[in-house]
Amino acid sequence: MAAVAIVASLLEKEPATPGRQRPPAMTMAQARASNAGVPIAAGARVSAAPFRFRGGPAERAQAVDCLATAALYEVGDDPRGQRAVIQVVLNRVRAPGFPRTICGVVYQGFERTTGCQFSFTCDGSIRRRTRHVGWSAARRRARAALAGRVFAGVGRATHYHADWMVPYWRDTMTKVAKVDTHLFYVRR
Repeated sequence: MAAVAIVASLLEKEPATPGRQRPPAMTMAQARASNAGVPIAAGARVSAAPFRFRGGPAERAQAVDCLATAALYEVGDDPRGQRAVIQVVLNRVRAPGFPRTICGVVYQGFERTTGCQFSFTCDGSIRRRTRHVGWSAARRRARAALAGRVFAGVGRATHYHADWMVPYWRDTMTKVAKVDTHLFYVRR
């Protein structure tokens, strides 16, 4: 819980967007069919530059833990999925409209029950931190990304969601990749 308190002090508030509308309720099968109807625009997937971490050892350790936590809670122990999530977090740090720190991006909106950037931060999952055998592998992937390793499979994607849901923002973005059951997008 101390990490959450530290992160809370680092967060920047996301500006409210008027006129947000939720898509109609769908079953998982309907959502998957709807998402499958949106083509992947591979040509819009531009390579991300290697990330240049500029903090000291303590900040680096905190960033590694935030990246590893996001990777594990979002996709479990899937190596490609973890690299994809980590890349999205790093892409957001560099994109306008997101916090400028890794932990700030991961925990953005955690104080809300809806509207958080990563669902595990506001749906109660984070309070059930597990003893997962994948922590060391997730931390290793996070350290590699902070050292400049890029996961090219998602390019500069800043958004993603599971294929069994349709977020309100989907049709305002360009789908550029699919990694297992997750779909990745860039802003238009």
